[in-house]
Order: sequence, then structure tokens, then C-alpha cells
Amino acid sequence: MKQKLIALDLDGTTLNNQSLLSDRTKNVLATLQKDNHLVMIATGRPYRNSKEFYETLKMTTPLVNFNGALCHNPTDSNWSNYYHKTLDKDFAMDLIEQREDMGIDFICVEGKETLFASTATLPSNEYFPKNLLATQITSKDTLSENPTSMNIFSEERNLHAIRDRILARYGNSIEIRTWGGTMPCLEIVSAGVQKALGVEVVANNYGIKREDILAFGDEDNDMEMIRFAGHGVVMQNGIAALKHIADDVTTHTNHEDGLAIYLEKYFCL
Repeated sequence: MKQKLIALDLDGTTLNNQSLLSDRTKNVLATLQKDNHLVMIATGRPYRNSKEFYETLKMTTPLVNFNGALCHNPTDSNWSNYYHKTLDKDFAMDLIEQREDMGIDFICVEGKETLFASTATLPSNEYFPKNLLATQITSKDTLSENPTSMNIFSEERNLHAIRDRILARYGNSIEIRTWGGTMPCLEIVSAGVQKALGVEVVANNYGIKREDILAFGDEDNDMEMIRFAGHGVVMQNGIAALKHIADDVTTHTNHEDGLAIYLEKYFCL
């Protein structure tokens, strides 16, 4: 089969409900890489908590983090197509000041490799491991770099209303996406940033045409990537709006090895 670029969302797609890679998934992706197909990750996660999956899968391809705000190659620090798109500090500080009025519990501000937060204490879970250090934002001076992204946390039932309030205040200067997984949140990046941006850069780097791109996702933040790919596939557990635009839907969920089963059939493994 002609070489394909396979772009994978992590949470709700490649990972199971415990945020783990199953043995079946690891084996299938290893086989595809051995067969000269290009497998890449395109995730809303920062590099700090996607690195383990990249390394476990023995990838050498570029990686898209922060829903497309960062495109880099962890195995090649001089990769020529690297890009990093950031938000403005003033925007970040204004949103932090408005968080209580907007019903936001807390905000995390992600730098490329540094984490800042509106609170001194982070919850302890898979997204925020116990040894993770965050600098509390008490003033603009404590935010030492322009943010790559901002994660908005509140009870899941409140996120839609919070999103509307943020868009009403800041308009078209930002992009807001829903980040799934075990701790749903809103992720804010600069205007024009989305996963398809990074996938296109990677495809061009390898000379891969759109018709030879497969993309897999399950959430709102995968929308542009699924549309862009020549063959966009949504997980059985994916949202209805994404299934509506997809070329195909898996027969099984992320927790039932849906990705691996689909790839086995597609590539006749």
C-alpha cells in the first residue's frame, strides 16, 4: 500500500479510558511504522504528558501539541518546520482576573515547557501528576512567557456557558476547543490554531498528499483535522457533530481497541 500519514488524537481515541495504550494498539502501530507508514500524534496535551506515549511507540515523526499551537520533532531539535504560536500575556491576565465572574474554578497557563496556574494547589490526577510543579500567577510579572495555551477548568456542565462568556468578551482573537479525557476542560489557543495546521505542516514535510492522510479523533478539537484528512475517522465514542463530517466511524470505542481494530482491517494486518 502507498505510504500513509496516520494522525492520532490521544484521549478518547488512541488511549483507553484509563489513559493507557493497550498492547493491541501498541502492536498495530509498531507494525504500521515497520511497514513504512508515518504515525504521528496530534493532541491537545502539552508535551510533558504526551512524551511517554511518543517514546513508548518509538516515534521519530514530528508531534503536534496544544491543539496545534506547537509543532516540533522531539528527536530533532533543528527540525526546519518547527513552529510555536502563543497568546498574549495581557489576554491571559485579563481572563484570570475575570475567572470568578465567569464561573471558572481554576485556570492553567501552559508555556512551552512551563506550567503556571491561577491556584496554589492543583488537583492530583493523571493530567496533573504529583511531582508536577506549577508557578502560581499572582501578577503579570509571575507569568514569565507568553502562553502557548490556557486550560479552563470547571464542572463539565458549566463549560458550555463559560465558553460563551469567553467568546463574548474576546471575540475572534482566540480559538476555544473542548478537551476530553478524564478531566474535561476548555483549551484556549491563539486565533487560527487547530490540529489540522500542524498535520498539514507534517504532511508537507514528508511530501504526503491529503488523500494519503488518515486522521482519528473523538472530540470537538479534532474537527478541522478530521475534515482536512483524506480519510477522517471518528471513534464510536466520539461526539455526534464529528461523526456527521467523518468519512467513517469505528465499530468499537476507544476502550474496546477501536483504533487498533479499524487499522487492522484498513491495512489488512
